[in-house]
Amino acid sequence: MSFWNVEPARSPSAKLLAGAALTDIVLILVFAAIGRDAHQRGDVVSGVLLTAWPFLAGAAAGWLATRAWRHPLSLRRAGLGVWLGSVVGGMLLRAITGQTVVLPFIIVALLSLGLLLLGYRLLLAGIRRRRSV
Repeated sequence: MSFWNVEPARSPSAKLLAGAALTDIVLILVFAAIGRDAHQRGDVVSGVLLTAWPFLAGAAAGWLATRAWRHPLSLRRAGLGVWLGSVVGGMLLRAITGQTVVLPFIIVALLSLGLLLLGYRLLLAGIRRRRSV
């Protein structure tokens, strides 16, 4: 095989892509639900959606910026961008819309969303590595 005759990398299946995107969405909703529960706020469904939407929009921006659909489970190629996009974008949108943005909340969001959005990717990478050995 010559240098110029390189086969293109296979793109992830639609099922894998949808699974990764859905997992990111569900984990951001879990983050919002836990936060609302910790602060004993009512309006469960609408409240969670109100809390989550800025982070979901930020995660979507992270997906676009990193082209996460190419490697949706990659920690470096997708995970970091989705995580930082959700936190930075989420906080910017919260500030623009008059929602609370204080340093302790930023730190909690950074750590919690990092654990969730990077954690499952790390876990899956470890499982894949163990299976390939």
